[in-house]
Amino acid sequence: MASPNLQTAPSAYHTTLLTAQDCREHVHLIIGSNPLAASRVFQSLSVGAKPILIAPVSAPSPPPTGSDVPPTVEANSPQNQKRELHHSLANYIASGALTHLDRPFADEDVLTLGRPEVDSVVDAVFVTEHDQTLAERISALCKRKRIPVNVLDNPALCSFSLLSVHVDGPLQIGVTTNGRGCKLASRIRREVASALPKGLGAACARLGDVRRRIITEDAEARTAAESAIAAAVNEGVDDSIDQSATFNKLVTELDVQAEAAKTRRMRWLAQVCEYWPLKKLVEITDDDVESILQAYPGFSGDSSSASPQPVSPGTASEGGNSTTSNGRKGRIFLAGSGPGHPDLLTRATYKAIQSADLILADKLVPSGVLDMIPRRTPVSIARKFPGNADRAQEELLEQALEGVRAGKTVLRLKQGDPFIYGRGGEEVAFFREHGLGDRVVVLPGITSSLSAPLFAGIPATQRDVSDQVLICTGTGKKGKPPVPPEFVGSRTVVFLMALHRIGGLVKELTTRLEEVDGFGEVSEGEKQRALWPLDTPCAVIERATCPDQRVIRTTLRYVEQAIEQEGSRPPGLLVVGRACEVLYTPKKDGQPWVVEDGQFRDLDFEDSLGLSLDADSGVAHTSSA
Repeated sequence: MASPNLQTAPSAYHTTLLTAQDCREHVHLIIGSNPLAASRVFQSLSVGAKPILIAPVSAPSPPPTGSDVPPTVEANSPQNQKRELHHSLANYIASGALTHLDRPFADEDVLTLGRPEVDSVVDAVFVTEHDQTLAERISALCKRKRIPVNVLDNPALCSFSLLSVHVDGPLQIGVTTNGRGCKLASRIRREVASALPKGLGAACARLGDVRRRIITEDAEARTAAESAIAAAVNEGVDDSIDQSATFNKLVTELDVQAEAAKTRRMRWLAQVCEYWPLKKLVEITDDDVESILQAYPGFSGDSSSASPQPVSPGTASEGGNSTTSNGRKGRIFLAGSGPGHPDLLTRATYKAIQSADLILADKLVPSGVLDMIPRRTPVSIARKFPGNADRAQEELLEQALEGVRAGKTVLRLKQGDPFIYGRGGEEVAFFREHGLGDRVVVLPGITSSLSAPLFAGIPATQRDVSDQVLICTGTGKKGKPPVPPEFVGSRTVVFLMALHRIGGLVKELTTRLEEVDGFGEVSEGEKQRALWPLDTPCAVIERATCPDQRVIRTTLRYVEQAIEQEGSRPPGLLVVGRACEVLYTPKKDGQPWVVEDGQFRDLDFEDSLGLSLDADSGVAHTSSA
């Protein structure tokens, strides 16, 4: 497919490219002797740079012979005036951490005081004095020589600016208002930092160590051809890149037996970092990491030990006795946690969360819901990643059996509704086979297949537009593509578990199956199946009702390309049909897709930015509509 000429809508404000620079051994020139200069020295030292302070603190020297500047003017210039060093600067100089040049700035300083490996050019210049003439001179010089320069309170003279930064170990979070209110940036930074769980920086360091360990241990056995597999599990370290479109790429049974097993541990780590709540990541200990790495061995490990063996009916430990010696009977609740926002939890599920003795949660259950779990309650999150879903499911089922036989109230917490592509029916059947059918209670949840379109401003049904809704899976059992639904103009179709194979799904919807790989003999009905037009409106809805909800509005023609370019933000679903444009009018500016990011804020019913009520009609609608 030819790449469209994507147009970028002009921004209402000028923004900057935020980067993180490795400044170790860099030379930073700092002009000034005030408290800000001391702060710049501290920042420079903290990142491993070598600051050089230029500030005259002794009597001004006479002008050089032949100077065009009159002696009285030179001596009275602001930069030549004697100043007192800030006490922190004096301490840095005394300790040897800071080099001080007791003289005015000279133009040749930027070209002679730097590192030899970069021809003695300095790496950055910080002007901290309120001297407009000097600032303009240094700024022009640095910009001409392409040397980064920062000038106090003068964005027009700066080629870069410093952010208000929160530091926690290897974790750094920076905030900038691009010169429109530095104090506000500081407050925003404090608010963001206060919302993070304590110890998150240490968790980043620990998981980073795990990643390096996995790469080191597995790289020895990885051939050149197999190294391409690593790209599919996003082994990169570039923080500016979201999860790729292949993050949840389908792994077939053949893959599990062959090449996919070689990246099992890295896929597990990537899924943990994406899905687990931050509070749960902070709680991971070195012992937890070690047990996980042993449970999911790399190349050298025995794949047969990758997970506990499934519990089969008829074993010695089986039987319907779920009563302990003290007479307490165990119970199992299968509950749906809704699409994501904790306010959309049913009261029944909330009560189950508060009363459970053990909670076994799917990895997609959002942090807002997990935060409701009492701290005293043990929680186990499914260790699911592509190619390991069945094994992880077996682990949870075994834990559930052990819990109920010990007389505990066990809660199997799922996202959405447990009976809408949640494997809830399979789990009920499993417990019945083990004689526990009368101990199982199923609690419904709000399914994302209907609520996600609502929060994206898409009415699944609308008179004269859509009179039927079809909920489908984009991936069949064992990874086989399901039979695609035929095109019906008045139908809205919601595809779950489809974005990881969006290209194949679009091809199946718009092309005869005999032209698509993976299908056998074509039936007579398939030959008559109505195909979906490529210009059919559709929407990708990711992390619905969560603060980072994202909606990509496009058509079937461009949806694959949109996902590849915008990246993945799982979990997500695809809505197809004319209903996608009932409350949304596409812009006629040639853009093949539109991304709406961060428009859902919260369910504050007095002043809602996610779901609001019309003052006249009382009809619920979304702000994106």
